[in-house]
Amino acid sequence: MQGARWNGMTAALAMGAVALFAIVLVNQPGRAAVSAGEQLFQKNDCTTCHAVDHKVVGPSFQDVAKKFAGQPNAAQTLVDAIKKGHVGTWGQVPMPPHPNISDADLKEIVDWILSLK
Repeated sequence: MQGARWNGMTAALAMGAVALFAIVLVNQPGRAAVSAGEQLFQKNDCTTCHAVDHKVVGPSFQDVAKKFAGQPNAAQTLVDAIKKGHVGTWGQVPMPPHPNISDADLKEIVDWILSLK
């Protein structure tokens, strides 16, 4: 009888340990959920020319966030540059237009970029 009790206690402890491990994995500090803007960045062709933390063809998004920090019309300026295309702010390599990305999605992407400062 005592062996059965220990087996039951061992099973309960094992299940508790598994549950605790699952909670720790889900609630890891510093592991933020991916924002809608970042998801859209990954879904569209942004990664062809940009990365978050280093220059590819175009500037890193961290550099964009720094350059436009504190500018009152930064979000709309970037939405327009992405939608219509642009050249000159970062040199002579043109950024092609992206007219097929909705204004709502562009706003999400730009808000995320500007949060990277």
